[in-house]
Amino acid sequence: MTQAQLGAAIGVSQKAVDYWERSVNEPKASYIFKLAQIFDVSSDYLIGLKDW
Repeated sequence: MTQAQLGAAIGVSQKAVDYWERSVNEPKASYIFKLAQIFDVSSDYLIGLKDW
C-alpha cells in the first residue's frame, strides 16, 4: 500500500502519512483508530503499548 493509498483510505494527504512515518508529526487518535482497523491490529499495538 502506498502512502497516497493509505491517506485516501483514512482521509488524509500522502504528506501526512509521510510525516507520521518519519516521526515529524503523530496521527490524531481518530486516525490511529482508522489505521488499526485497516491493518487489523489494536490501537494499543500501533502506539507501542502492546506487543500483539
